[in-house]
Amino acid sequence: MDELVERVRQRLADGSVDLTSASVAAVVRSEAGGVVCQEDLQQALTLMQQEFDGAGLLEPLLRDPSNTDVLVTGPDQVWVDGTEGLRRTEVAFADEQAVRRLAQRLAVEAGRRLDDAMPYVDGWLPGSVRLHAVLPPIAPSTCLSLRILRPAVHDLAALEAGRTFDRATAGLLRAVVLARLTFLVVGGTGSGKTTLLAALLGCVPHDQRVVCVEDAGELDPDHPQFVRLLARGANVEGAGRVTVRDLVRQALRMRPDRIVVGEVRGAEVVDLLTAFNTGHDGGAGTLHANSPAEVPARLEALAALGGLDRRALHSQLAAAVQVVLHMRRAAGGGRYLAEIGVFERRHDTLVVRPAWRRDGGWQPAGEALRGLISAAAVGVP
Repeated sequence: MDELVERVRQRLADGSVDLTSASVAAVVRSEAGGVVCQEDLQQALTLMQQEFDGAGLLEPLLRDPSNTDVLVTGPDQVWVDGTEGLRRTEVAFADEQAVRRLAQRLAVEAGRRLDDAMPYVDGWLPGSVRLHAVLPPIAPSTCLSLRILRPAVHDLAALEAGRTFDRATAGLLRAVVLARLTFLVVGGTGSGKTTLLAALLGCVPHDQRVVCVEDAGELDPDHPQFVRLLARGANVEGAGRVTVRDLVRQALRMRPDRIVVGEVRGAEVVDLLTAFNTGHDGGAGTLHANSPAEVPARLEALAALGGLDRRALHSQLAAAVQVVLHMRRAAGGGRYLAEIGVFERRHDTLVVRPAWRRDGGWQPAGEALRGLISAAAVGVP
């Protein structure tokens, strides 16, 4: 039985066979040659299909709509994160080599390489799954991380029903969009930033053209004039890379009414602020930050990558962005809007002051937010 499995594995690994369920089954039967019993043949077939079809043993976990992440830190250490929080599964690989083989095969599917000379990989798999893997000796064993990026299609009503915020807050968020205030949705990983952004983009009037730049196609708002541009990495030869910064510049030439960046995390912040300051009001994006107070410092670090100093950043930011929406993740896995903040200049620096908090209602900067909305002739809820 072990010899059969190894022969099949070697034949499939040489790349001469398309890795479909039918082709794997054909190779198993061919290599068996009628010299093994039906039970062993079926067992070998199951093992090979698990190893070479899709994500192997992890495929059912990826298909579970409640999961957002699948994490492997060892043959018997397979975890998932999602609506029920981080938890260990009963899935187990045969050994370390089985995990390594899967990681290397997925790297090839992502157009990358993963071996002793290049012991880590970061890429995208078909179906909007983000792949990251690390091989020993960088890690004690092969570590595999799969992030499932499901299209964010919720509207404000769905988020209200899910207790992300209440009805009054939903009205306030809608007013922010209709007033064409530029906003950033901030929070930690998995806090629901993209979901909220998609819902808010669905509130944009349908006579306005929205051009969105993303690393992956996460945003899918209910809007007839939503145009998506997707960045891509270089191929195995190192050519063909298209960055988010490249696409922000292209978006400016596409007659946008609003420009959106799915996630601001690099030098593209310089071009994005320029776009916001050249007549494209009502833009938006998401940013990793643990609190609204951290946003200016995070943007300073990103702007430095694009050659923009602190003083210039604060000057552009003060003119370009008005509102910060802070999402948080509850202990049980739920997501909620924790705070709405507004930018305020203090001397030569820029800070984010709280205008509304989930646990305290309106805050001192609430009048500033009301004023921004009223100035656009939009009613304040």
